[in-house]
Amino acid sequence: MEQILRHTRSLCPVCLKNLPAVLADRGDGQVVLRKSCPEHGAFSVPVWRGKADFSRWVSRALPLEAGEGERCPRDCGICARHASDSCCVLLEVTKRCNLRCRFCFASAGGAEEDPGRESLEAAIRDIVRQRGNPLLQLSGGEPTLRDDLPELVRFAREAGCSYVQVNTNGLRLAAEPDYARALAEAGLDIVFLQFDGVEEDVYLRLRAKPLLQVKEEAIRVCSELGLGVTLVPTVVPGVNDGQLGALVRYAAAHAPGVRGIHFQPVSYFGRYPEAPESDGRYTLDQLMADLSMQAGIPMESFLPSRCDHPLCGFHARYLIRPEGSLMPLSTGAEASPGRSSARENRDFVARHWRRSPAGEDPGAAFSEEMDFDTFLYRIRNASLTLSAMVFQDAMNLNVERLRSCSLHVYSGGKVLPFCANYLSPMGEEEAAAIREG
Repeated sequence: MEQILRHTRSLCPVCLKNLPAVLADRGDGQVVLRKSCPEHGAFSVPVWRGKADFSRWVSRALPLEAGEGERCPRDCGICARHASDSCCVLLEVTKRCNLRCRFCFASAGGAEEDPGRESLEAAIRDIVRQRGNPLLQLSGGEPTLRDDLPELVRFAREAGCSYVQVNTNGLRLAAEPDYARALAEAGLDIVFLQFDGVEEDVYLRLRAKPLLQVKEEAIRVCSELGLGVTLVPTVVPGVNDGQLGALVRYAAAHAPGVRGIHFQPVSYFGRYPEAPESDGRYTLDQLMADLSMQAGIPMESFLPSRCDHPLCGFHARYLIRPEGSLMPLSTGAEASPGRSSARENRDFVARHWRRSPAGEDPGAAFSEEMDFDTFLYRIRNASLTLSAMVFQDAMNLNVERLRSCSLHVYSGGKVLPFCANYLSPMGEEEAAAIREG
């Protein structure tokens, strides 16, 4: 028998009208988001597959109170009701791209003229004025198509951004090591590298080109320059969801150059081939269960976000044992019941995604009870962070989640939650795939 677990608000996927919604357990531990539009009908979208205890996972989530969220995201910004500060702020520096990916939240690849450097510097100053000292993500399109990207990185550091990250497909970094060196010398902290799998077929299906060797060269170049690389796979069911364990093993073998993996289950906004059927959504707990099985790591090592909404993602930390297996440093039993500030979350991200100085090898052998010097050395040189971000689209948008977002986008002088900024409606025929009845 179905049980309503939480009341929230969502949107009609066709007209984007704000609607009351519920999260309901179907009776088998699987949870769906249900909503009904007077004009376009009722919709149901899976948000949890019953692979973990839903109530325990969302126990930190702040529920919407009566009357809250009725104007979201139509009048969106970081308002007084918003529950999280800015951990990261994304700034698009170009719409151009040197790929034409089948899946792209920014629908990049157009011929639009790049914003001028002066306007971007003004935007960076405004971000710092509005949001303090965030981690700044320079994104696009493909940001490395800008020759002045190193100057923008340097300006951002001087303007007060705590850390600077570039979101990239890696093509130019692989082809032009001197360009990558200029980014490192300008103060770049993190390379967020699109990296979908360890077999070429994945890139042919998602990116329409064989790119594996290019990606590996980008990792090599960044590693030699001391730039921390986080691999960012878009996980698409039937394409690369069977390569999660292989990705973890690849990342562990390429530490400390590779600092972690940030999994992004596919969401349906921007450019994508087609929406999933009503039961075809790849959920957060499904990702965790597949990772656990394929990589041989315990489900208990995955922790919900303490800054964003728990349904937005997870994080987990590991030491890499000499034979390549992972020793969990995070367990559910150690999870703090409180929420983290944006600053605490930002510093956590930077601490694990940036490349740390190697330090001197203490020479002690690895053991489960190693001395403190050996532990610190291995944290710097043989550790891995796994995390995930499940973006929302018009089908599964939950205002309760949106209100807790700490990943923001600067657009037109406003700072917006990421999923509100890239939200796009569906056509009526496409929406029929998730319509009830």
